[in-house]
Amino acid sequence: MAQSGGEFTLTVERAGHNKRLDLFLAEHLPAQSRAQIQRYIRDGHIVLNAAPAKAKTQVKAGDLITGHLPAPTVSEVIPEELPIPFIYQDEHIVVINKPAGMVVHPAGRVQSGTVVNALLFHVRDLQGVGGVVRPGIVHRLDKGTSGVMVAAKSDRAHEALVNQFKEREVQKTYLALVYGKIEGAEGAITAPMGRHPTDRKRFSLRTRQPKEALTEWLVQERFEGITFVQVSPKTGRTHQIRVHMASINHPLVGDPLYTKTRRFAQIEDSVLRERIEALGRQALHASRIAFRHPITGKTLEFTAPLPADIENILEVLRGTRA
Repeated sequence: MAQSGGEFTLTVERAGHNKRLDLFLAEHLPAQSRAQIQRYIRDGHIVLNAAPAKAKTQVKAGDLITGHLPAPTVSEVIPEELPIPFIYQDEHIVVINKPAGMVVHPAGRVQSGTVVNALLFHVRDLQGVGGVVRPGIVHRLDKGTSGVMVAAKSDRAHEALVNQFKEREVQKTYLALVYGKIEGAEGAITAPMGRHPTDRKRFSLRTRQPKEALTEWLVQERFEGITFVQVSPKTGRTHQIRVHMASINHPLVGDPLYTKTRRFAQIEDSVLRERIEALGRQALHASRIAFRHPITGKTLEFTAPLPADIENILEVLRGTRA
Protein backbone atom coordinates (compact mmCIF):
# COMPACT_ATOMS: atom_id res chain seq x y z
CA MET A 1 0.00 0.00 0.00
CA ALA A 2 1.28 3.42 -0.94
CA GLN A 3 0.27 6.13 1.49
CA SER A 4 1.13 9.80 1.96
CA GLY A 5 -0.58 11.76 4.72
CA GLY A 6 -4.27 11.14 4.26
CA GLU A 7 -3.83 9.82 0.71
CA PHE A 8 -3.50 6.12 -0.08
CA THR A 9 -3.35 3.75 -3.03
CA LEU A 10 -4.12 0.03 -2.83
CA THR A 11 -3.88 -2.68 -5.48
CA VAL A 12 -6.11 -5.71 -4.90
CA GLU A 13 -4.15 -8.95 -4.95
CA ARG A 14 -5.45 -12.48 -5.44
CA ALA A 15 -6.18 -12.96 -1.71
CA GLY A 16 -8.62 -10.04 -1.81
CA HIS A 17 -10.52 -11.15 -4.91
CA ASN A 18 -14.33 -10.97 -4.53
CA LYS A 19 -14.25 -9.32 -1.11
CA ARG A 20 -16.57 -6.43 -0.32
CA LEU A 21 -14.84 -3.10 -0.77
CA ASP A 22 -15.46 -1.99 2.83
CA LEU A 23 -14.23 -5.29 4.28
CA PHE A 24 -11.12 -5.26 2.10
CA LEU A 25 -10.30 -1.73 3.21
CA ALA A 26 -10.95 -2.52 6.88
CA GLU A 27 -8.25 -5.20 6.64
CA HIS A 28 -5.76 -2.81 5.05
CA LEU A 29 -6.59 0.34 7.00
CA PRO A 30 -6.57 -0.94 10.59
CA ALA A 31 -6.71 2.56 12.06
CA GLN A 32 -10.16 3.07 10.50
CA SER A 33 -13.35 1.34 11.58
CA ARG A 34 -15.60 -0.30 9.04
CA ALA A 35 -18.31 2.26 9.77
CA GLN A 36 -15.90 5.11 9.11
CA ILE A 37 -14.73 3.49 5.87
CA GLN A 38 -18.34 3.16 4.73
CA ARG A 39 -18.83 6.89 5.37
CA TYR A 40 -15.71 7.71 3.36
CA ILE A 41 -16.96 5.60 0.44
CA ARG A 42 -20.42 7.14 0.62
CA ASP A 43 -18.99 10.67 0.71
CA GLY A 44 -16.76 10.02 -2.31
CA HIS A 45 -13.43 10.06 -0.50
CA ILE A 46 -12.61 6.54 -1.71
CA VAL A 47 -12.94 5.40 -5.34
CA LEU A 48 -12.47 2.10 -7.16
CA ASN A 49 -10.63 2.20 -10.48
CA ALA A 50 -11.07 6.00 -10.50
CA ALA A 51 -14.87 5.67 -10.29
CA PRO A 52 -17.37 5.97 -7.42
CA ALA A 53 -18.29 2.66 -5.81
CA LYS A 54 -20.47 1.26 -3.05
CA ALA A 55 -19.33 -0.36 0.16
CA LYS A 56 -20.82 -3.69 -0.91
CA THR A 57 -19.08 -3.70 -4.31
CA GLN A 58 -16.91 -6.80 -4.75
CA VAL A 59 -13.33 -5.98 -5.67
CA LYS A 60 -11.35 -8.01 -8.20
CA ALA A 61 -7.67 -8.91 -8.37
CA GLY A 62 -5.85 -6.04 -10.06
CA ASP A 63 -8.36 -3.37 -9.05
CA LEU A 64 -6.92 -0.03 -7.98
CA ILE A 65 -8.37 1.66 -4.90
CA THR A 66 -7.44 5.25 -4.16
CA GLY A 67 -8.62 7.45 -1.38
CA HIS A 68 -8.26 10.52 0.74
CA LEU A 69 -8.89 10.21 4.47
CA PRO A 70 -10.01 13.65 5.61
CA ALA A 71 -8.82 14.93 8.95
CA PRO A 72 -11.54 14.92 11.61
CA THR A 73 -13.41 18.19 11.92
CA VAL A 74 -13.53 19.98 15.24
CA SER A 75 -16.70 19.62 17.28
CA GLU A 76 -18.77 22.76 17.79
CA VAL A 77 -19.28 21.74 21.42
CA ILE A 78 -17.19 23.95 23.69
CA PRO A 79 -14.77 22.20 26.10
CA GLU A 80 -15.49 23.14 29.71
CA GLU A 81 -13.44 22.63 32.84
CA LEU A 82 -16.11 20.74 34.75
CA PRO A 83 -15.37 18.39 37.66
CA ILE A 84 -15.91 14.80 36.57
CA PRO A 85 -14.36 11.76 38.34
CA PHE A 86 -12.30 9.50 36.08
CA ILE A 87 -12.22 5.79 36.89
CA TYR A 88 -10.09 4.52 34.00
CA GLN A 89 -8.54 5.77 30.78
CA ASP A 90 -6.35 4.40 28.01
CA GLU A 91 -5.81 5.36 24.36
CA HIS A 92 -9.14 3.82 23.32
CA ILE A 93 -11.70 4.34 26.10
CA VAL A 94 -12.49 6.46 29.13
CA VAL A 95 -14.62 5.40 32.09
CA ILE A 96 -16.15 8.02 34.39
CA ASN A 97 -18.39 8.29 37.43
CA LYS A 98 -21.10 10.64 36.14
CA PRO A 99 -22.40 13.03 38.79
CA ALA A 100 -26.15 13.30 39.27
CA GLY A 101 -27.61 16.39 37.62
CA MET A 102 -25.26 16.31 34.63
CA VAL A 103 -26.74 15.75 31.16
CA VAL A 104 -24.69 13.37 28.99
CA HIS A 105 -24.53 15.38 25.76
CA PRO A 106 -25.68 18.74 24.40
CA ALA A 107 -29.15 18.82 22.86
CA GLY A 108 -31.77 21.49 22.30
CA ARG A 109 -31.34 24.35 24.75
CA VAL A 110 -28.73 22.47 26.79
CA GLN A 111 -25.39 23.23 25.13
CA SER A 112 -23.10 23.42 28.16
CA GLY A 113 -22.43 21.70 31.45
CA THR A 114 -22.67 18.21 29.93
CA VAL A 115 -20.47 15.13 30.12
CA VAL A 116 -19.33 15.78 26.55
CA ASN A 117 -18.29 19.36 27.40
CA ALA A 118 -16.25 18.00 30.31
CA LEU A 119 -14.63 15.17 28.33
CA LEU A 120 -13.58 17.53 25.54
CA PHE A 121 -11.66 19.55 28.12
CA HIS A 122 -10.09 16.70 30.10
CA VAL A 123 -9.38 14.18 27.31
CA ARG A 124 -6.79 15.67 25.00
CA ASP A 125 -6.03 12.63 22.79
CA LEU A 126 -9.46 12.20 21.21
CA GLN A 127 -9.52 10.88 17.66
CA GLY A 128 -12.18 11.42 15.03
CA VAL A 129 -15.25 9.62 16.29
CA GLY A 130 -17.78 9.76 13.46
CA GLY A 131 -15.47 12.13 11.59
CA VAL A 132 -15.62 14.69 14.41
CA VAL A 133 -13.20 15.20 17.27
CA ARG A 134 -15.51 14.42 20.18
CA PRO A 135 -16.01 11.75 22.83
CA GLY A 136 -17.84 8.73 21.46
CA ILE A 137 -20.93 8.38 23.63
CA VAL A 138 -22.08 4.76 23.40
CA HIS A 139 -24.74 4.75 26.13
CA ARG A 140 -26.49 7.26 28.34
CA LEU A 141 -27.60 7.82 31.90
CA ASP A 142 -30.54 10.06 32.72
CA LYS A 143 -29.66 13.52 34.03
CA GLY A 144 -30.72 12.53 37.55
CA THR A 145 -28.91 9.18 37.52
CA SER A 146 -25.35 8.97 38.80
CA GLY A 147 -22.73 6.35 38.17
CA VAL A 148 -20.32 4.56 35.91
CA MET A 149 -20.23 5.30 32.17
CA VAL A 150 -17.87 4.33 29.33
CA ALA A 151 -17.07 6.49 26.29
CA ALA A 152 -14.94 5.80 23.23
CA LYS A 153 -11.91 7.88 22.24
CA SER A 154 -11.63 6.55 18.68
CA ASP A 155 -13.93 5.47 15.89
CA ARG A 156 -12.82 1.84 16.12
CA ALA A 157 -13.52 1.72 19.84
CA HIS A 158 -16.87 3.45 19.36
CA GLU A 159 -18.05 0.94 16.74
CA ALA A 160 -16.99 -2.07 18.83
CA LEU A 161 -18.67 -0.79 21.99
CA VAL A 162 -21.88 0.12 20.17
CA ASN A 163 -22.02 -3.44 18.83
CA GLN A 164 -21.59 -4.87 22.33
CA PHE A 165 -24.48 -2.78 23.61
CA LYS A 166 -26.58 -3.74 20.59
CA GLU A 167 -25.91 -7.44 21.15
CA ARG A 168 -26.64 -7.06 24.89
CA GLU A 169 -23.18 -8.23 25.85
CA VAL A 170 -22.57 -5.37 28.28
CA GLN A 171 -23.46 -6.11 31.91
CA LYS A 172 -24.96 -3.19 33.83
CA THR A 173 -25.87 -3.13 37.51
CA TYR A 174 -27.72 -0.34 39.31
CA LEU A 175 -28.59 0.32 42.93
CA ALA A 176 -31.88 2.01 43.78
CA LEU A 177 -34.20 2.97 46.61
CA VAL A 178 -37.86 2.21 45.86
CA TYR A 179 -41.05 2.83 47.79
CA GLY A 180 -42.77 -0.07 49.51
CA LYS A 181 -41.64 -3.42 50.89
CA ILE A 182 -40.98 -5.71 47.93
CA GLU A 183 -42.26 -9.23 48.45
CA GLY A 184 -39.77 -11.96 47.57
CA ALA A 185 -36.01 -11.85 47.31
CA GLU A 186 -35.69 -11.40 43.54
CA GLY A 187 -37.69 -11.20 40.36
CA ALA A 188 -37.92 -10.05 36.76
CA ILE A 189 -40.15 -7.56 34.94
CA THR A 190 -40.79 -8.40 31.29
CA ALA A 191 -43.43 -5.84 30.30
CA PRO A 192 -42.81 -4.21 26.87
CA MET A 193 -42.61 -0.43 26.97
CA GLY A 194 -42.22 2.64 24.78
CA ARG A 195 -42.91 6.34 24.60
CA HIS A 196 -46.05 7.53 26.39
CA PRO A 197 -48.93 8.04 23.93
CA THR A 198 -49.57 11.66 24.98
CA ASP A 199 -46.63 12.88 27.12
CA ARG A 200 -43.41 12.99 25.07
CA LYS A 201 -41.25 13.34 28.19
CA ARG A 202 -42.44 10.05 29.64
CA PHE A 203 -42.26 6.38 28.76
CA SER A 204 -44.91 3.85 29.59
CA LEU A 205 -46.25 0.31 29.29
CA ARG A 206 -49.20 2.00 27.58
CA THR A 207 -47.60 2.83 24.26
CA ARG A 208 -48.41 2.63 20.57
CA GLN A 209 -45.02 1.12 19.78
CA PRO A 210 -44.12 -1.38 22.54
CA LYS A 211 -40.55 -2.69 22.59
CA GLU A 212 -39.19 -5.69 24.44
CA ALA A 213 -37.85 -4.81 27.88
CA LEU A 214 -36.43 -6.99 30.64
CA THR A 215 -35.38 -5.85 34.10
CA GLU A 216 -34.15 -8.14 36.89
CA TRP A 217 -34.15 -7.04 40.53
CA LEU A 218 -32.63 -8.36 43.74
CA VAL A 219 -33.48 -7.09 47.23
CA GLN A 220 -30.50 -5.80 49.22
CA GLU A 221 -32.23 -4.45 52.36
CA ARG A 222 -35.79 -3.85 53.51
CA PHE A 223 -36.91 -0.90 55.62
CA GLU A 224 -40.23 0.52 56.75
CA GLY A 225 -41.83 1.74 53.53
CA ILE A 226 -38.67 1.63 51.40
CA THR A 227 -36.60 -1.17 49.84
CA PHE A 228 -32.96 -1.00 48.74
CA VAL A 229 -32.58 -3.03 45.53
CA GLN A 230 -30.01 -4.07 42.97
CA VAL A 231 -31.40 -3.77 39.45
CA SER A 232 -30.01 -5.22 36.21
CA PRO A 233 -31.58 -4.05 32.94
CA LYS A 234 -31.05 -6.67 30.25
CA THR A 235 -32.37 -4.33 27.57
CA GLY A 236 -31.56 -0.66 27.17
CA ARG A 237 -34.84 1.20 26.90
CA THR A 238 -35.01 4.84 27.95
CA HIS A 239 -36.23 5.20 31.57
CA GLN A 240 -36.51 1.39 31.70
CA ILE A 241 -35.74 0.88 35.40
CA ARG A 242 -37.89 3.83 36.43
CA VAL A 243 -40.91 2.70 34.39
CA HIS A 244 -40.59 -0.99 35.26
CA MET A 245 -40.28 -0.47 38.99
CA ALA A 246 -43.23 1.93 38.98
CA SER A 247 -45.24 -0.66 37.04
CA ILE A 248 -45.01 -3.11 39.97
CA ASN A 249 -46.02 -0.37 42.45
CA HIS A 250 -42.45 0.22 43.66
CA PRO A 251 -41.46 3.54 42.05
CA LEU A 252 -38.06 5.03 42.71
CA VAL A 253 -37.69 7.33 45.69
CA GLY A 254 -37.43 10.93 44.48
CA ASP A 255 -38.41 10.19 40.88
CA PRO A 256 -40.06 13.39 39.56
CA LEU A 257 -41.77 11.67 36.62
CA TYR A 258 -42.96 8.27 37.76
CA THR A 259 -43.61 8.62 41.51
CA LYS A 260 -46.83 10.06 42.90
CA THR A 261 -46.44 12.69 45.61
CA ARG A 262 -48.57 10.70 48.04
CA ARG A 263 -45.73 8.17 48.44
CA PHE A 264 -43.51 10.88 49.88
CA ALA A 265 -46.39 12.30 51.94
CA GLN A 266 -46.73 8.95 53.74
CA ILE A 267 -43.23 9.22 55.24
CA GLU A 268 -43.47 10.32 58.87
CA ASP A 269 -39.78 10.55 59.84
CA SER A 270 -38.85 14.24 59.48
CA VAL A 271 -35.13 13.59 58.96
CA LEU A 272 -35.85 11.04 56.25
CA ARG A 273 -38.20 13.48 54.55
CA GLU A 274 -35.50 16.17 54.59
CA ARG A 275 -32.92 13.87 53.04
CA ILE A 276 -35.25 12.70 50.30
CA GLU A 277 -36.11 16.31 49.49
CA ALA A 278 -32.40 17.15 49.44
CA LEU A 279 -31.85 14.30 46.96
CA GLY A 280 -33.75 16.22 44.27
CA ARG A 281 -33.64 13.29 41.83
CA GLN A 282 -34.47 9.64 41.46
CA ALA A 283 -32.48 7.45 43.87
CA LEU A 284 -30.78 5.50 41.08
CA HIS A 285 -27.05 4.85 40.71
CA ALA A 286 -25.17 2.92 38.02
CA SER A 287 -22.83 0.97 40.28
CA ARG A 288 -21.16 -1.47 37.89
CA ILE A 289 -20.43 -2.05 34.21
CA ALA A 290 -18.60 -4.95 32.55
CA PHE A 291 -17.67 -5.28 28.87
CA ARG A 292 -14.93 -6.46 26.54
CA HIS A 293 -12.23 -3.96 25.73
CA PRO A 294 -13.08 -2.78 22.19
CA ILE A 295 -9.52 -3.36 20.92
CA THR A 296 -7.88 -6.04 23.08
CA GLY A 297 -11.01 -8.09 23.80
CA LYS A 298 -10.07 -8.36 27.49
CA THR A 299 -13.03 -8.40 29.88
CA LEU A 300 -13.11 -5.24 31.99
CA GLU A 301 -15.24 -4.41 35.03
CA PHE A 302 -15.63 -1.02 36.69
CA THR A 303 -17.59 0.13 39.72
CA ALA A 304 -18.64 3.44 41.21
CA PRO A 305 -19.49 3.81 44.93
CA LEU A 306 -22.86 5.10 46.05
CA PRO A 307 -22.91 8.90 46.13
CA ALA A 308 -23.35 10.75 49.40
CA ASP A 309 -26.97 11.79 48.76
CA ILE A 310 -28.18 8.17 48.55
CA GLU A 311 -25.88 7.08 51.39
CA ASN A 312 -27.41 9.83 53.55
CA ILE A 313 -30.86 8.34 53.07
CA LEU A 314 -29.60 4.82 53.80
CA GLU A 315 -27.96 6.10 56.96
CA VAL A 316 -31.35 7.23 58.31
CA LEU A 317 -33.12 4.07 57.13
CA ARG A 318 -30.57 1.78 58.75
CA GLY A 319 -30.98 3.63 62.01
CA THR A 320 -34.78 3.16 61.99
CA ARG A 321 -35.06 -0.26 60.39
CA ALA A 322 -38.35 -1.98 61.23
